[in-house]
Amino acid sequence: MQDTDPAPPLDQAASLAAWIRLELTPGVGRVTVHCLLERLRTPQAIFSAGYHVLAGLVSSARARVLSEPPSQLVAQRIDAALTWLDAPGRHLLTPDDAAYPGLLRHIPDPPFLLYAIGRTELLAGPAVAMVGSRNASVQGLSNAGNFGHALSEAGLTIVSGMALGIDAAAHEGGLRGVGSTVAVIGTGADRIYPRRNERLARRIAEEGCIISEYSLGTPPASANFPRRNRIISGLSCAVLVVEAAAGSGSLITARMALEQGRDVFAIPGSIHSALAKGCHKLIKEGAKLVESVGDLLTELCLSPMAEPSAETAPGYCGAAHALLEAMGHGPVNTDALAALTQTAPAFLAGQLLTLELAGHIERLPGGLFQRINR
Repeated sequence: MQDTDPAPPLDQAASLAAWIRLELTPGVGRVTVHCLLERLRTPQAIFSAGYHVLAGLVSSARARVLSEPPSQLVAQRIDAALTWLDAPGRHLLTPDDAAYPGLLRHIPDPPFLLYAIGRTELLAGPAVAMVGSRNASVQGLSNAGNFGHALSEAGLTIVSGMALGIDAAAHEGGLRGVGSTVAVIGTGADRIYPRRNERLARRIAEEGCIISEYSLGTPPASANFPRRNRIISGLSCAVLVVEAAAGSGSLITARMALEQGRDVFAIPGSIHSALAKGCHKLIKEGAKLVESVGDLLTELCLSPMAEPSAETAPGYCGAAHALLEAMGHGPVNTDALAALTQTAPAFLAGQLLTLELAGHIERLPGGLFQRINR
């Protein structure tokens, strides 16, 4: 459990209230906020400047709303946010806060505020972003978990977006190592989305850190998730795309990483797998191909470490072992397997079902099967 945080001093509470009010002021967007902060330095100075000073910096409509007292709705939301912050392990990181991540200060369009739950010290350490498909294959999930674990054991924090699939597996892997994990979410920090990740979110809040740039109560909206990707890459020294289709949102994160001067890595897959097309596209465009954790650690100038060894199918021999060997490591259909192993279709179907139930192969769309390397 998190230790109980002391209540903030009155002047600090007033400062936080001013930051929250500035965020919630209707009609005042990020560009206006950055302009005003450049000239007046703090939200409190903005709200005390008066209409005539503000009208010299922004439009008369914006100057008027900033110089008037907050509406009842805004005042209620400010009070609700301050109450939320009173709970243990909850933080609001402003640009003048020492805990605000240094790497984010230098990206285009840095987040105005960061609501955080958990270990904010993780935001200052070395980190690698891991992203990929929501509808991941079993092999992709295994790769994400293994890479996340090994990189975390090497002292790197795993950053991802807490989506289903690759994100969730990467977070789980990060939690198993000393580096832990940071989840950057596309809703308010008081919401859990998707609901299927509720247990994972609670673990990250206790053992890692959850952050959001969105005000409390913000529901999931399609525009929020691509936008939060710039924070995922911005917090990290590199981005690893584990598994992605050609149109995956993970490619947005990779593009943002390149714009921010971060290294981009990708794990290749089978030429027959739709979930490998995005990774292959990135590699063609210059992303660094990664086959092992050691590859990535070497590129990052960190010492490679012992990786989890690939497991064979324990207790299997004879026909089942021959079947696994014949499958190789790419998707294959039953006709090809029958020809390779000289096995009768009925017997082959039984062997495939046995291996699938044991977790050594997965069934793919189109009647294909693929071996799982753990």
